[in-house]
Amino acid sequence: MKLGILGGSFNPVHLGHLFLADKVFSELKLDRIVFIPAYLSPFKLSAEETESNADDRIAMLSAAIAGDSRYAIDDCEIRREGVSYTIDTIEDIIARYLPSGKPSLVIGDDLAQDFPKWRDSEKILQVADIVIGRRIDSSAGYSFPHTFIDGEKMEISSQMVRQKIGEGGCWSSLVPSAVRDIVMDRRLYGYNGAVTEDSLHSVIMRIETEARETLGTARFLHSRNTALLAHDLCRRFGLDPMTGYLAGIAHDLGKQLDSKQLLKHVKSDEMPISDLEKEKPNLLHGRAAAVLLREKFCIHNKDILEAVAVHTSGSENMGALAKIIYIADKTEVSRNIDPALRKICYEDNSNPDELDNILFAVLRKTISKLQSRKLDLSEETLKLLKRMEERNN
Repeated sequence: MKLGILGGSFNPVHLGHLFLADKVFSELKLDRIVFIPAYLSPFKLSAEETESNADDRIAMLSAAIAGDSRYAIDDCEIRREGVSYTIDTIEDIIARYLPSGKPSLVIGDDLAQDFPKWRDSEKILQVADIVIGRRIDSSAGYSFPHTFIDGEKMEISSQMVRQKIGEGGCWSSLVPSAVRDIVMDRRLYGYNGAVTEDSLHSVIMRIETEARETLGTARFLHSRNTALLAHDLCRRFGLDPMTGYLAGIAHDLGKQLDSKQLLKHVKSDEMPISDLEKEKPNLLHGRAAAVLLREKFCIHNKDILEAVAVHTSGSENMGALAKIIYIADKTEVSRNIDPALRKICYEDNSNPDELDNILFAVLRKTISKLQSRKLDLSEETLKLLKRMEERNN
């Protein structure tokens, strides 16, 4: 087996690491590259390095290379603890992996100039081939045998990624999507859960995956149709379209929960549970979905949470986004409704008052349908109806 060795802190692993590994693997025609996350690098003895969580770094690295048989991860330096020196790691890898010929030790040109100063550098040259990858625009020559992997360099470093995360900057495009999800879920590097412009699409993708994997096919398609109509209505009435899409795709996440789970989830929103909701816990699925958004996906936008929570019954003082989700849920294209009711959702009139006109029309039709089935109306639905009737008198 022709083996490559690529060590580093991987704190976090980013696209630059994977780009270099892919380039080396292809050009040297290797059979496998072993990623070796450091417990503590002799080149980086800062407090940041000592405080990093090895389990988090391995989780991110594992997620970044999932399903790719070209790559392996070895935690020998983490198990060893303390500072590990390259010669010790190489000898350990050779003894266990039994490569054919010398393994290729991959280092960046930012470290290569100091290679002769490394501990037992001459011995390293005896047991491994040095492969230098481009990390900086270095034109310096090297006094030791090596192979240089030329090509474009990626202006990415782990320090840059950490800094952008901590400052709330744009960072999610610098790491594999699976790494991004771990950073968000575990709130690493100072990630505070805020939905920035950069992370909104990433959060939507995670929520949509959750909906697709946990809801039935028909319910998922309904959720996506609701998201699309909410997107269009938000654009029409001057709201952020992708915020509408997020609330729409998430509004039925609580449908996956049984009655006990629904009651357990809504306890954390500190809102009273009505007698009707106790009798029919399914009515709580919107509130439960809002709890899931906050606790699992770090969504704290009050408009989104309100829109998801009240989409079933409505609310007397619901905001514009909540009105849009209520309308979209009841009128999206898979619903069997009066064509005239659907038509008003697609008219060009963007007057803010028109949103209330649409809501009133949809509300009346919804109430009529519930009454025809002899179903009880919630107190919130009745309050909303009264308010809309007063507005239109």
